[in-house]
Amino acid sequence: MEQSNPNTSTLFSSVALGPYTAKNRIVLPALTRSRSTQPGNIPNELMASYYAQRASAGFMVTEGTQIEPRGQGYAWTPGIHSQDQIDGWKKVTQAVHAKGGIIFAQLWHVGRVSHTSLQPNGAQPIAPSAITADNVKVFVETGPGAGALDDPSEPRALSTSEVGELVDIYAQAARNALEAGFDGVELHCANGYLVNQFISEHSNNRDDQYGGSLPNRLRFLKEIVEAVSAVVGTERLGVRFAPLFASTNETRVYLGLVESDPHTTYVEAVKVLEQAGIAYLSIAEADWDNAPDLPEAFYKAVRAEFSGRIIYAGKYTVEKAVNILTKGYGDLFAFGRPFIANPDLPERMANDWPLNEVDLTTMYGGTDIGYNDYPFYQNT
Repeated sequence: MEQSNPNTSTLFSSVALGPYTAKNRIVLPALTRSRSTQPGNIPNELMASYYAQRASAGFMVTEGTQIEPRGQGYAWTPGIHSQDQIDGWKKVTQAVHAKGGIIFAQLWHVGRVSHTSLQPNGAQPIAPSAITADNVKVFVETGPGAGALDDPSEPRALSTSEVGELVDIYAQAARNALEAGFDGVELHCANGYLVNQFISEHSNNRDDQYGGSLPNRLRFLKEIVEAVSAVVGTERLGVRFAPLFASTNETRVYLGLVESDPHTTYVEAVKVLEQAGIAYLSIAEADWDNAPDLPEAFYKAVRAEFSGRIIYAGKYTVEKAVNILTKGYGDLFAFGRPFIANPDLPERMANDWPLNEVDLTTMYGGTDIGYNDYPFYQNT
């Protein structure tokens, strides 16, 4: 592949990631698209086509896929807990592998970021504590193929024994991912969802071993990392965090939680991952307009504490990715909206070709329009 823009050349070096070799450092991150077949939230041929189109990425992570029915917070998102879902994901992994791609499943549980209409039998969503999520919206079905944003429902607090059962549910989801043909799994521990709810001082006021001190609030993370590692192997496991140091008044579908001391909270969380020996850490930076970069001290601390690969995401430009790579803070870089609109994004970046613009109206739900119909570059 020619690199007409020499500044991008470092992004096109191969890099080891666990037992795999990524052919470049450009990642397709987890991107919710809500195209699964209903009823049953089943992955389908349309999704297989979408992922296969983007298999020129050095590394790919699926959209968040709920590990159990209670883990759903948005209409039409795929699951990985039924046999039909596992069989559907096989279509995706086979299509990606046929193109030489590497793909991990992102294991997701939204916890309190849900609505009774999405829960089994209309029950309350589950959470570490009975604290309703604010500054966030969920997406509920209002009719066949139609939906609307709504406020999350009030959750109920999990008992101590139920927390242990959830650890087992994560392990089973990892087994399902292997059966579906995935190369590994990523644990979604970011953006204010279930694992983040345990970590955060704002959403966890438990008085058992999963609440109170920071080590206690990190216990659920530690236990699911251990349980999933036992299934897939540490070398096939990644974890995603969203360590926010600032917030925004923008209306957001999801965002996350700003701790009183985000640096200490997340450096300690990274130490848990380092002790576990997992393959990679994925960090989602703030991505609203004019969002600040992470503090330099945080980039340095994460690199100092974690010896695996580090993936960064969050409105990254090629220039920012090259800068972070040059400084040694990160190893791979995820591009969300550009990859939605440009299935051949790595080649476009390598050749400095113009990019398609993303259509925001077709991001969530719908048909192939705005999904797998974005054109590849025609070099005339």
